[in-house]
Amino acid sequence: MTGTAERTPADVPREVAEDTTAREDVAERDAGRDTIRVLLVDDEPLLRLAFTMVLDAQSDMVAVGEAGDGAEAVRKTRALRPDVVLMDVRMPGTDGIEATARIIESCPQSRVLILTTFDLDEYAFAGLRAGASGFLLKNALPEELLGAIRAVAAGDAVVAPRITRRLLEHFADRLPGSGAADGGQSDGRLARLTAREREVLVEVGRGLSNAEIAGRLHLAEATVKTHLSRILLKLELRDRVQAVVFAYETRLVRPA
Repeated sequence: MTGTAERTPADVPREVAEDTTAREDVAERDAGRDTIRVLLVDDEPLLRLAFTMVLDAQSDMVAVGEAGDGAEAVRKTRALRPDVVLMDVRMPGTDGIEATARIIESCPQSRVLILTTFDLDEYAFAGLRAGASGFLLKNALPEELLGAIRAVAAGDAVVAPRITRRLLEHFADRLPGSGAADGGQSDGRLARLTAREREVLVEVGRGLSNAEIAGRLHLAEATVKTHLSRILLKLELRDRVQAVVFAYETRLVRPA
């Protein structure tokens, strides 16, 4: 096995190189597999250790690194390119919300899963607006954690649209243009949608499932899925949760 100096690019921070080197045996074990690479971000070392043990016990996952604050999380995401960043939000220095926004901007292929304490936490709301693909309660069972990571890595959103809607309604006064009365016309991206796609987006924003949307709009469920895929592409959104956020921010859907 070659030495670290020969394997590590000069521009990779030392702590990232050490983190990567320490996990070479795990990477070799999973070579050739479709392994989900996870970066763990939390200011509590014992919690990071617990998460690492859970992940490394899985045949399809590996913890590729750890970070104790948001700034370190951004640096390591850029260097390690994980599939999923498991992100705590309440950390000293750069918090998880700012880190999430910076990661989404610079490393869009890495998806962020927010760890929070309460399902109507302000941090969860801010994390979704920053571009996270969902959030998970810190007291979630191991199987829930693993399922959430797999879902996010596959491109799905972890948070159910109805929960996202509850969050948005709870913090509606903090959304951009909350006093606007233009029905969402201020965002130019809406002009990219057909009339039918706009109808589907409204129903997604209201928290309906594909099957429920199909029934309400008298469409086949497969047709709804096709419309949603086109909506995400045209609006440059990552997943269904981001579509719900967009629908509220543009005032297509208003709080009850």
